[in-house]
Amino acid sequence: MAIDLVSREAWGARAPRGSYSTVTENRGVKVHYTGGRVDPAIVNDHAKCVAMVKSIQNFHMDGNGWLDIGYSMVACPHRKVFVGRGPHHLPAANGAGLNSDHYAVLGLVGDSGLVQPPDAMLEGIVDAIEYLRKQGKAGTEIKGHRDGYSTDCPGEPLYAWVRKGAPRPGGAGGPGPQNPPEQHPQWPGRLLKYPPVMHGDDVRTWQAQMDKRGFTIDADGAYGPASREVCLDFQKQQKLDADGIVGRQTWNASFEAPIT
Repeated sequence: MAIDLVSREAWGARAPRGSYSTVTENRGVKVHYTGGRVDPAIVNDHAKCVAMVKSIQNFHMDGNGWLDIGYSMVACPHRKVFVGRGPHHLPAANGAGLNSDHYAVLGLVGDSGLVQPPDAMLEGIVDAIEYLRKQGKAGTEIKGHRDGYSTDCPGEPLYAWVRKGAPRPGGAGGPGPQNPPEQHPQWPGRLLKYPPVMHGDDVRTWQAQMDKRGFTIDADGAYGPASREVCLDFQKQQKLDADGIVGRQTWNASFEAPIT
């Protein structure tokens, strides 16, 4: 099935307030959710999807002061893909300093109401990813918004699907990353930071991983000033928020980000 695009004209998009910044190529796509309540009725009424996309654009332009809707594409429960900013245009939804690395694709689910993405929506997200690869020179990475930015987005159901490589429902395959992330030790649930010096096996596990990545660090299980400096260097390298604290995003990136 070819992608079922809903053009900006078809969904009644407002004209952008200015010119987009151009993206010639990037590392891939970040998947998002709305972060609010989504009316489950949109599953049976596509007109409600159109109204929702328009309301998101209004909020981004009038509330956030952005020049347009922040997403590159939006997928709804009817396997339709709305053109947001589209290919080659810098999105605004991934976070300051992070938009040039990935396009932004929104699935119309939230943190309440419609939370579990229907299969048709997952198909639409995959369609959008493949479209951005063909038309926008998107790279092979498929990440969640939370990968590299402190947020719950795209929610647990969508993020679990992303972590599996974004497969099409029913085992039909999908775009998938070139090198899907292997299973790795889960974030221990506490922030590793200094001061004071923190000790533990979780510290040692993270230090050992950073040593594998080529950083000069002793895996002694003590998170002190030297570990903090390595953390800061790694966060800057990966364009994460550089605070010297190993939280969930930094922990996951330590194991998942490509070694360059």
